[in-house]
Amino acid sequence: MERLTEILNYIKEMDILDILDIGLVAFILYALYKFIRERRATKLAVGVIILFALNLFSDFLNLTVMQFILQNVLQVGMIALVIVFQPELRSALEKVGSEPIRSFRNLADSKASYAEYNDAISNICDAACNMALDRTGVLIVIERTTDLTPYAESGTELDAKVNSYLLKNIFFNKAPMHDGAVILRDSRVRAAGCFLPLSTNPDIVKDLGTRHRAAIGLSEVSDAVVIVVSEETGVISVAQEGKLRRGYDHISLSKALRDVMLAQNPENTKNPVKAFFSRIAGQFNKKHDEKGEGEQ
Repeated sequence: MERLTEILNYIKEMDILDILDIGLVAFILYALYKFIRERRATKLAVGVIILFALNLFSDFLNLTVMQFILQNVLQVGMIALVIVFQPELRSALEKVGSEPIRSFRNLADSKASYAEYNDAISNICDAACNMALDRTGVLIVIERTTDLTPYAESGTELDAKVNSYLLKNIFFNKAPMHDGAVILRDSRVRAAGCFLPLSTNPDIVKDLGTRHRAAIGLSEVSDAVVIVVSEETGVISVAQEGKLRRGYDHISLSKALRDVMLAQNPENTKNPVKAFFSRIAGQFNKKHDEKGEGEQ
């Protein structure tokens, strides 16, 4: 009862800063919950949370021995949690670190016009769909705010306009660079034959090959969008934010790329009304694509 009385007295004495403090902590806990919800160490995180709850319970009932044991176990548990979450934490920090410079890169470094982005999208979709019919393996990376220079340097650096014939020549099965990835920046081919990091997520479908794992792997450590065409089935897939969506055709792929490339175009950024409607259209297209995947 004494603890309950203390809690009630504390609530009565709360001011605006205390409310702000609680709100910030609640936001951080919610963000942490979203972070671990679909991660491979979720069960471990739930175990640590249960231990925290038991620690509070033992403290509330003054269970001295139980509290001593739990406090020591929690110290080891937190270290284990950081070790197990290391890949996910690195990915999250890399994405957070790229956000503050997002507007600077989009406005200062981007040299492509709206028409050039539009033309690049058309050529990417034409090439992907044509190669899907021939079951030619394809791996195309669209760089956004995360700098992909280390991956571009692993291949052959180029500076060419995006063209469907160029992409088909690069991925022709007897071409020297067909096994690697093509990296695009500002509607231009930046590099070809590039090596990408493979995802280590154990929940990935076992039928997916190296290309798909590379696409997912890069999307886990950056905000890039990666287009994959399966050499075995000819299915077109798009990897983004660590997730792979499959079964694209020319229309749905074009919509997805417009959402990615045109929404961050400088001409849209200068026009807030156009940017607003671009985001709305992007959300609609995303929901439409997800609905279509669920029906397949």
